[in-house]
Amino acid sequence: MSTGRLTALVAEDEAPQRRALVEQLRAAWPELELVAVCEDGEAALDAVEEHRPAVAFLDIRMPGASGMDVARAVAAHGGMVVFTTAYDDYAVRAFEAGAADYLLKPVQPERLGQAVERLRQRLAERNGSPAADLQSLLEGLEARLRPRGEQLIRWITASVGESVRMIGIDEVLFFQAQDKYVRVATADGDAVIRTPLKELLMGLDPDTFWQVHRGAVVRVSAIDRLVRNELGRHSLRLKGHPEVLPVSGAFLHRFRGM
Repeated sequence: MSTGRLTALVAEDEAPQRRALVEQLRAAWPELELVAVCEDGEAALDAVEEHRPAVAFLDIRMPGASGMDVARAVAAHGGMVVFTTAYDDYAVRAFEAGAADYLLKPVQPERLGQAVERLRQRLAERNGSPAADLQSLLEGLEARLRPRGEQLIRWITASVGESVRMIGIDEVLFFQAQDKYVRVATADGDAVIRTPLKELLMGLDPDTFWQVHRGAVVRVSAIDRLVRNELGRHSLRLKGHPEVLPVSGAFLHRFRGM
């Protein structure tokens, strides 16, 4: 975490809301130095490593790495987190008294002012282990945000040429973003859907499917091995399938111990 300066990072994938939050922050907390304003999770992860901000304002759901992934990196450097979300989720509200706070979108100046005051107080106290507290809170939040059984996707209605195919979720090996479509790969062939990968992720069991790249989500049981090439880039080999999927640095933590 930066010392001597009070630094912050903002990560929000929707441009109008990103601009509005930056303007409101500058008005509510003039001495706060915004060292990075990011439009996706991977850029935010890079910025956290470079700047180690004292505070991060993160959209929970972003392209690439999620706000949860970025929050873990912030916590590792002893920083504090404020999540932004479009949903008044009880799991997020449970964090009001902890090492993280939340703001409903569109962010209201009065509510931002309350969050700023809480952050000022926590930064002034700095008692205990805020990073450890935040890591613990993140684990609890992630568990609560996971979709419940009845909300999980069970069937995919996908296009195959001129026909429509019903694909059971158990058949899917991986999803891959391709232009305006998402490729659905199974052992019996491919199909395409129009549902954005970001939206699709919200209905997938996170213990069964892992996002490994901004444009790729893979069934964990289909993974054979993680490979690193001479340039230091990582990719996945799948069981019984010729496809090689790229793995970005934002998701390498999933493969520790493999």
